[in-house]
Amino acid sequence: MIIMQEKDSLLFREESYAIRGAVFEVYKHFRNTQKEVVYRNALIQELKKKELRVEAEKRIPVSYGGRTVGTYVPALVVNCSICIELKAKPFIHKQDKEQFWQYLKNSGFRLGFLVNFGAPDGVQIIRKVYDTARGSA
Repeated sequence: MIIMQEKDSLLFREESYAIRGAVFEVYKHFRNTQKEVVYRNALIQELKKKELRVEAEKRIPVSYGGRTVGTYVPALVVNCSICIELKAKPFIHKQDKEQFWQYLKNSGFRLGFLVNFGAPDGVQIIRKVYDTARGSA
């Protein structure tokens, strides 16, 4: 299952395409049989093959009122501008989606992917753009 924005207004179009391709390559190899860390390490290799800059578990400050109040540690950061959160669960819970949205909202990233390799019916990729409300926050 893929959920994404309209193609004409796609933020980071080429990177998004490369990320989805890398996710599908990793999934084709492992299906839904591994732990999250295995998917993360394989995805790092695939993304680097596609000549993307990848940082694993980069600490991202979360601000409130102009002050850092915590940190967010996404599974991967691509090209310093896209966060990727990984799961290896039978299905993504509503709480996972809400938490991912809050991470995206409070981290400064405009684009993120929530990827679940553990679903029995195929890999799940949720692409989220956060932009509108940040300008007024």
